[in-house]
Amino acid sequence: MNHNRIAIQATLRLLPAVLCLLLASCTDSRIKEHKEWGKYFEAYGIRNGCFMLRDHTHEIIHYYNKDRCLERFTPASTFKILNSLIALETSVAPDEQLVIPWDSVVRPVAAWNKDMNMREAFAVSCVPYYQELARRIGAARMKMYIDTVKYGNAVMGPHVDSFWLDNTLRISADEQVGLVKQLYFGELKGFSERSQRIVRSLMLREDTPGYKIYYKTGWGMAEGRQILWLVGFAEHIMEVHEHKESMNKSNVRIIPYFFALNFEVPEGDTSRNWGQARVELLHAVLKDFGVIR
Repeated sequence: MNHNRIAIQATLRLLPAVLCLLLASCTDSRIKEHKEWGKYFEAYGIRNGCFMLRDHTHEIIHYYNKDRCLERFTPASTFKILNSLIALETSVAPDEQLVIPWDSVVRPVAAWNKDMNMREAFAVSCVPYYQELARRIGAARMKMYIDTVKYGNAVMGPHVDSFWLDNTLRISADEQVGLVKQLYFGELKGFSERSQRIVRSLMLREDTPGYKIYYKTGWGMAEGRQILWLVGFAEHIMEVHEHKESMNKSNVRIIPYFFALNFEVPEGDTSRNWGQARVELLHAVLKDFGVIR
């Protein structure tokens, strides 16, 4: 009897370790590394880049360069996703048609030098428009929402109109994917379904019969490097033939994927159109994975 009791106690002591091993095995099976995606970055001479893609249907995360996917960088203009949400939720912007007059300061980006509404400003990534939105929102409300959604390191610093540009606020590709996933399903804490729906509509960039791609770009500076982002989600659209008795009467299936890519190039490097390069990189990986054709 004593031997049996000792054996049972030993088994119970081992049980937590066994469960941990099983859980780790299960977790690992839902995280897939794709070293082959590196060839797309290498084709542009990019040495430091990453890509994270979350397949919601199978609950699997696919990635290239895991360490960089977990490293935080300035969000640059990808912060316009959250800035838009906060402006809408606080009624600083009653809707996406809020016009902010041009301040008459001529800037290098010609598209910024005019009066524009939020939808236009989001499309051309107009920094002055969103700086004015941030000033109208104010530091206290801005910080409250940043903390509510646990945005990156959640650090604002003293300047309400530049913290997402000057490396004070930082976020990882992994965290960006989590944010857009919640946005897609209308699950961002503290935000109404309406605010999230409007911002999703602002992000639509490509609309085809077979897929839709929604994203926000970002381009920032950090310690002599240019940091380029592209963050959003894609919908793969499938035509199916439902059985006549099926409860689902639609013959269309929409399969969502959530993504974030970033890479860096030296400050002042104009050897390529890096803004276009990030879109081409996105297309290359999504085609490789079969999300788009």
